[in-house]
Amino acid sequence: MTAPRRHTLPLDVHLLLRRDGGRGPEVLLSRRSGPVYATGMWHLPSGHLEAGEDFVEAVVREAHEETGVVIDPADVRAAVTVHHRPPTGSSSRLGVFFEVRSWSGPPRIMEPDRCDGMGWYGLDALPAPMVAYCRAGLDAYRAGLPAAVHFQRPGDPVEHRDGQPGSGRTEFLAGPATGARGGR
Repeated sequence: MTAPRRHTLPLDVHLLLRRDGGRGPEVLLSRRSGPVYATGMWHLPSGHLEAGEDFVEAVVREAHEETGVVIDPADVRAAVTVHHRPPTGSSSRLGVFFEVRSWSGPPRIMEPDRCDGMGWYGLDALPAPMVAYCRAGLDAYRAGLPAAVHFQRPGDPVEHRDGQPGSGRTEFLAGPATGARGGR
């Protein structure tokens, strides 16, 4: 009998660089550009886990590479995990979103070949167009939930569109009774 094949998947890290704005909490978003997935759409600074590093090291590295900020690993907090399948029908991936409220250096565009805009946005006033996968993580974060499943179907938009079928294929998951609100 053949043993079942284990599922393997890429691990993405997403940076929720957060500050308190005049109208409530804000996060830093960047607009993707060039020959990258979801060009022209807003997304959190993010990247892939590289061989030999843990995911805290990855988010600290990606933050510096993409925004120039320096983060102490002790300031990194786990926020949300999203299991995502893109609308291309390819295999799924796992996105881990990390909140950071303390850093040094001003955020700035460090990879102009991959990013043509950057700015602070209120959690209740997110810009469009935004990557649906990123929006699923931000929606779970705003709701105080630790996880979500965001499995898109072939033909669904990559872009989050309020009220449009396909972009909101998110199922939120509640965690243990630790004070989180809502969830399944």
